[in-house]
Amino acid sequence: MSAAVMMQRIAEASPRFKARIAGALYLLSVMTVTFAELFLRGRLNVAGGLVAISGMVVVTLILYVIFKPVNRILSLLAAFFSLVGLSFETLRSQPQGVNIAIVFAGFYCLLIGYLIFRSTFLPRMLGGLMVIGGLGWLTYVSNPLVNFLSPYNLACGLLGEASVFMWLLVMGVNTSKWREKASLAN
Repeated sequence: MSAAVMMQRIAEASPRFKARIAGALYLLSVMTVTFAELFLRGRLNVAGGLVAISGMVVVTLILYVIFKPVNRILSLLAAFFSLVGLSFETLRSQPQGVNIAIVFAGFYCLLIGYLIFRSTFLPRMLGGLMVIGGLGWLTYVSNPLVNFLSPYNLACGLLGEASVFMWLLVMGVNTSKWREKASLAN
């Protein structure tokens, strides 16, 4: 199957299927990076991280498409924050010990949380949880703040993201409401 045919099939896929793919890729990425950090060293650890980052790039692009009908500019801005953060993670760049990748993930989560809250095709509660997760990640802008709030900031970040992506994996989005929102956006 050619790449063009595969891209056409993905474009024609239902929003519920895309959401479930995003949830599955998120879960796979988290499991991959966890396994790599716990059990792999050296180049294998780096390779595991790159696999996880690749999965998150695809998740970012899928969520851009899903939330574009809610607000195209904010969805694009969220994708930008995610991709910049993933770039920092790929480079493993932490200037002055600050985990910039996590900070960008915090901004991404705030925007996605807002988009979920404004959407009609996902429960608003998930948007609130994602915002709380984003606030947890934003504490990583300051090492003393991270140390002071640890492990609560980590728990908030993981709870917010995991709840959204588990919902996407299990339930997907309300397709009829998504299509209604998409038709209003055009």
